[in-house]
Amino acid sequence: MEGKRQAKISRLIQKELSEIFRRQTAAMGNVLVSVSAVRVSPDLSIAKAYLSIFPPEKANDILENIKRQSKTVRYELAQAVKTVLRKCPDLQFYLDDSLDYIDNIDRLLASGNKE
Repeated sequence: MEGKRQAKISRLIQKELSEIFRRQTAAMGNVLVSVSAVRVSPDLSIAKAYLSIFPPEKANDILENIKRQSKTVRYELAQAVKTVLRKCPDLQFYLDDSLDYIDNIDRLLASGNKE
């Protein structure tokens, strides 16, 4: 179970990461990276960020690029949260495929209704 402090820090990191990715992807054009969830470890040393990337065809390439640039992203995050957190957690990025899963379920249900 996640404590109050963990939940507050998760929301803060999610908000700041969203802003960082918004600024970075503005120059790329037709790419949207949103942070769907952030889970922080109990000792606040690791933050797992789940990213939803549009268009899905570019998702793996963009995720790999984000993982390569994770030190830069962590530095920008540390600058944004330095008044709240003493130490910025290590960042781990994962692809959030829940929207694809929901879309697949909708397609299966729609095909079941046609039969």
